[in-house]
Amino acid sequence: MLNQIILVGRLTRDISVNKSNNGNNKVATISIAVPRSFKNMDGVYDTDFIDCVAFDSIAENTSEYCSKGDIVGIKGRVQSKIVEKENRKENCIEIICEKITFLSNKQKEADK
Repeated sequence: MLNQIILVGRLTRDISVNKSNNGNNKVATISIAVPRSFKNMDGVYDTDFIDCVAFDSIAENTSEYCSKGDIVGIKGRVQSKIVEKENRKENCIEIICEKITFLSNKQKEADK
């Protein structure tokens, strides 16, 4: 069996790294916009917004070198968890990042 996903998209916001609940790990929630490869009935490309979670050095490096609008490639796995919202339990799907590749080719302001 295989649980692996590869996504390429743009970061929808700047990344902030926080400590996990137990305080042992660093964690960042990353949201990317991934356009679909086909047009809808109105002739427009739809976009999926996907939340991904990165830990420790992956989270720190992505936060340091990437910002909103940058293109990244994410290799990871799909994970489901149950979250309680308004006294209801809901199944939530997220992507756990195993590797993030920085694909944007733009210089930092200091380099210009």
